Amino acid sequence: MKKISDSEVRWGVLGVGNVCEVKSAPAMQLVPNSRLVAVMRRDEAKVRDYAQRHGVGKWYTRAEDLVDDPEVNAVYIATPPHLHLPWPGSPLLRASPFTSQSPWPAPTPNAWR
Repeated sequence: MKKISDSEVRWGVLGVGNVCEVKSAPAMQLVPNSRLVAVMRRDEAKVRDYAQRHGVGKWYTRAEDLVDDPEVNAVYIATPPHLHLPWPGSPLLRASPFTSQSPWPAPTPNAWR
């Protein structure tokens, strides 16, 4: 797993949407040594609009591109809870520290491979 070796957390948000408008993402910009550097949403018009309104320099429509961004050193999963389960075991996130905006759904027998 990639470790945060410098003094700043540089966040990338997967699934930026309504909750990120007023809660988590704005807070990332207010905490010392924390910065929101990239956002991702499948809808290009919506993610571009979000990035422009919140002063985020990079936006993506593919999760892989955000996770591969060398400036991002931590990933925040902001998708709806029922879409969280695919992410933690994903090869996309094995190299990055990550968290989410809400609790993980209860694991099912095949949830963690």
